[in-house]
Amino acid sequence: MRTLKTSEAAALLNVSANTLRAWEERFGYPRPQRSPGRHRLYAYAEIDALRGALQEGLSASSAVSVLRDSVSTDVLALVTALTSFKRTRADAVMEASLAIGSLEHAVDGILLEALQAVLRRKGATSASWAFALGWATDWLRRTQRLVAVPDQHGALIIGDATDGPTDGDAAQMRALELFCARAGIDTLSLPVRAIGALHEALAAIRPDVVVVAGSGPDEDVARWIYAVRSATTVRRVAYFFRPRSYPTPSRAVSLSASASEAQRELAAMLQEHSVEDELSDLANGRASAAAAPRSGPRALDPARAR
Repeated sequence: MRTLKTSEAAALLNVSANTLRAWEERFGYPRPQRSPGRHRLYAYAEIDALRGALQEGLSASSAVSVLRDSVSTDVLALVTALTSFKRTRADAVMEASLAIGSLEHAVDGILLEALQAVLRRKGATSASWAFALGWATDWLRRTQRLVAVPDQHGALIIGDATDGPTDGDAAQMRALELFCARAGIDTLSLPVRAIGALHEALAAIRPDVVVVAGSGPDEDVARWIYAVRSATTVRRVAYFFRPRSYPTPSRAVSLSASASEAQRELAAMLQEHSVEDELSDLANGRASAAAAPRSGPRALDPARAR
C-alpha cells in the first residue's frame, strides 16, 4: 500500500501539517499508521479521496463524514478512480484486490460498495455515476469471460427488469451472473420486454429457475413470467433487487441483496429441484413397474402333462 509522510499528505491536501494533525485529533480521520520510528504514515488512497471531497467544496467535517461511509481503503481508492474518470486506475484497484482476496470480496465488498459511495456523493444524474456504472458493468462482463466454467449444475433464466443504463441494479445483476457462471450454473439474461420467440431461448437453455432482477414495471414482468411459464414446466421464481409488491407466483422467493449470497441461495434451489426430479423419476419408475403385466408361471399344456 502506498503511504505518505505527514508533510507529503499535507501538501497534497494544500493544508499545513498542523491542520492535518488537528483533523486527525478532532475527526479521527485520516487514520495514519506508524513507522518503526513512530512517524505518521498516511494511506495515499485516504488522502487522495479526502482531497477529492474537499475539491468538491465540502467542509472538512462533511468530507470526513462522506468518506467514512466507505468500508475500506480499497473502496476509497476505487471511488477516487471512478470520480476522477480514471478507467485504468479503477482496473488496477480491482486487480490488486483480486491478488490478495476472493472474487466475492472484490465484487461485493469493493466494487459494489464503491458504486454506492459514488451514487451517494454524486447523484444518479451525474456524469461520475454514469461513468462508474458503465465501467463496473463492463468490468463484470470482462471478468465473466475469463472465468473457468466448471461442470454445469442446473440452469436459470434472468429477466432483466432494470431501468436503463443508469440503473444501479444492472451492476448487481451482472455480479449475480458472474457468480452463477463461476459456480457452473448455466445462465441466460434477457430483457423482460423481449418476449417474441422467447420459447426458442427457453428450449435452448431449459431453465430450472426463473429470476427477475430489477424494479421495472409490474406489467412487463407479469407478462414475461407468464410467457416463460407457458412455454416451460418451471415453477420456481426468485426476485433479485425487486420488491414483492404485486401478485406473485406462490413459490416465489426474494433473494438476498448480496450477489454472492443470492447465488448460493439459487444453487440451493437448483439442488432442491434436482432432488425433486430424482424422486419424481423414481416414483414414475415404480408406477410403470406396477402397471406392467406380471408374468406368472405358465399353465401346463394338458396334452404335454399326459
